[in-house]
Amino acid sequence: MADDYLVRIGKLIRDARQHRGWTQSQLAEALGTSQSAVNRIERGNQNISLEMIARIGEALDSEIVSLGYAGPMHLRVVGGRRLSGAIDVKTSKNACVALLCASLLNKGRTVLRRVARIEEVYRLLEVLHSIGVRTRWINGGVDLEIVPPHELDMAAIDADAAVRTRSIIMFLGPLLHRMDRFKLPYAGGCDLGTRTIEPHMIALRRFGLDIAATEGQYHAVVDRSVSPDRPIVLTERGDTVTENALLAAARHDGVTVIRNASSNYMVQDLCFFLEALGVKVEGIGTTTLTVHGVPDIDVDVDYSPSEDPVEAMSLLAAAVVTESELTVRRVPIEFLEIELAVLEEMGLDHDRTPEYVADNGRTRLVDLTVRPSKLEAPIDKIHPMPFPGLNIDNVPFFAAIAAVAQGKTLIHDWVYDNRAIYLTDLNRLGGRLQLLDPHRVLVEGPTRWRAAEMMCPPALRPAVVVLLAMMAAEGTSVLRNVYVINRGYEDLAERLNSVGAQIETFRDI
Repeated sequence: MADDYLVRIGKLIRDARQHRGWTQSQLAEALGTSQSAVNRIERGNQNISLEMIARIGEALDSEIVSLGYAGPMHLRVVGGRRLSGAIDVKTSKNACVALLCASLLNKGRTVLRRVARIEEVYRLLEVLHSIGVRTRWINGGVDLEIVPPHELDMAAIDADAAVRTRSIIMFLGPLLHRMDRFKLPYAGGCDLGTRTIEPHMIALRRFGLDIAATEGQYHAVVDRSVSPDRPIVLTERGDTVTENALLAAARHDGVTVIRNASSNYMVQDLCFFLEALGVKVEGIGTTTLTVHGVPDIDVDVDYSPSEDPVEAMSLLAAAVVTESELTVRRVPIEFLEIELAVLEEMGLDHDRTPEYVADNGRTRLVDLTVRPSKLEAPIDKIHPMPFPGLNIDNVPFFAAIAAVAQGKTLIHDWVYDNRAIYLTDLNRLGGRLQLLDPHRVLVEGPTRWRAAEMMCPPALRPAVVVLLAMMAAEGTSVLRNVYVINRGYEDLAERLNSVGAQIETFRDI
């Protein structure tokens, strides 16, 4: 009988391999060994050296297979380098997490194409696995297959994974159709200050969902006699609020009208997916959605989420801040038109290809080429608005862009309690940002960036903004504990390196 520790190591290796979507043969090829040897290792029937464990961990890029606690990941950035060439935009983070939640509506097999391989997705997959949903990476780890069980095991939910993502809140809409009582851990995610779930509750109560929040959990009870008898008016035109209302309406036996709905990119992708499930949705792209629900959904569906406009903005900002000429391909232009109009007024030199259609058959894409430009501060303040206004998640990138422009720019980030505060971390890198109040920052440029070592801000977009500034700063910078970046971006350092950046990932020994 194999030693117990070898069995445990083998199971860790098997889980990490499957998480990456590799076969035993693919791992064997990466290690320069045989498939049968990998099989013996995974079954705990072969002694394994520390060197082999380290090689497996490197091949699988996995913290699971490690010597003790691997510790947080850091980035070492050699700045002052120009970017060049072309880079593709990945699929939308926010659309992918919404579609993972929406897969719970379907009793059949769901295949999502080119899913973002990010920590937020991994946390949701861990939650889905724990309640009995079978998922696996297919087609070389590019696409994701999801098959739900007949009954979900909510008692076995992975609470640790759930509290690390705010997206868990979007389980409420699908689950209210599957069970009369259930519990969910509190939603987590970025540290962006107080973010109430009351708008979600106001919408979902109309479907009979009542929630009491105690002891770190949401205790949900569903009254089947309650259903919307008039249009649902959202008290907040939020993306996840709209998505939760859509998920609840999708299997409601009747017609649901949702007003003051978000028409943002991830909401549109969710609507397109619901249509693929057989749910009719009228008004996509507007603030009034009419949903013709289907009480029982049991179909095999294949869907391709569109590209991420916020990642596209990140890559455009990288080119601007490093004074580079860079082509960003597969940009969802309808969700970046306001940002580009502002940048044009600031003096951005760029051009774009004719529009073409994304793999979902609906979203309009272009390729954008950005060139080094002499930017002037905008006359008006930079502030977000619900779509079709300037995207809330794109506001932080204007802090870095404004820092390289001539003059003073006022940025008013009114949505979150404290995200604007994190933008002042740019001062550690030579920026001149003055915090006027928790929501307003005055940025003065141009900036002579300087290298520094610092902790990663605990919010996704400000963290990437700091990374971009480090790429512009002459010398070597260190950004510590970048988990928050990995929550929302797939292989960002490696992809930036492919167009000329010099970013090294490392961990403390």
